[in-house]
Amino acid sequence: MEPDSLPTEVILTKASQSLGKVHLDWNPQPGHYLDLEGKTYAVLERRHRYQLKSGRYRLQNIALYVQSAQRPIEKSLVEGRWVIGEASCRFNAKSELIRCAVNPEGPCAGCRFFEPLTESESAETRSMPN
Repeated sequence: MEPDSLPTEVILTKASQSLGKVHLDWNPQPGHYLDLEGKTYAVLERRHRYQLKSGRYRLQNIALYVQSAQRPIEKSLVEGRWVIGEASCRFNAKSELIRCAVNPEGPCAGCRFFEPLTESESAETRSMPN
């Protein structure tokens, strides 16, 4: 069975409620967004479930833990990955899931807390390991 044809169970995190099983042609990771039945969800966690067959473990299905969300309009590319909000702000979390501590709902444009990174902070951010 191809990995992209495995059944993927989508589970709403807060209610621990299954939204159903779907077959996806891509592998959503935490931080990605998933559209399902006209609603958008943020993927928070991905779990693999295995089954022992003939002495070997085989991937049986995938569980995605999601929460209802809106796709962010503001995104920045940082070290090859997309993060929410304006990455040049000192308070940006550099995360796919959260924008920042002072203005998590955004938007970054016109935010009264916006502080550009200094040259040394920019250099530190670029040199941080993933």
